[in-house]
Amino acid sequence: RNSSSLDYLCYTIICTLLTLAAFSPASNQYPINVLVMNNVQQTPNKTYSTYVVYRGILLGALKRLQDSDADFEFTYTEDFNYGPYLHSVNGLAGNNIAQTYWELLVKTTDGNITRPDVGIGCYIPNANDQIILRYTTW
Repeated sequence: RNSSSLDYLCYTIICTLLTLAAFSPASNQYPINVLVMNNVQQTPNKTYSTYVVYRGILLGALKRLQDSDADFEFTYTEDFNYGPYLHSVNGLAGNNIAQTYWELLVKTTDGNITRPDVGIGCYIPNANDQIILRYTTW
């Protein structure tokens, strides 16, 4: 009887550890794509693949992409009231005189395209979202 109790205890501990590992923020990676579009100069679109961790923010995924892919770079500025503001993508910056900026859109797996209520510092992508960074005018 002691042997089976010990076996059950080991089984319970292993199951608990596996469950904790499965829900650990660092262990879950959710793939996303980043589509860079330029509506002003009509240049070809570029798509990049990266991932976000469980409940991770878009800013982290963009930094990860920049670190892993030499063809993608971005900059942002920190606004004291509104947080990180996307400034440039692949060397192209928004410009107040030309009235251009980088718009953040999200295409979900059901095909809907929405403009998030928050920016790159607060948006939490879902698995297989397509993040659209669109250079456009206001």
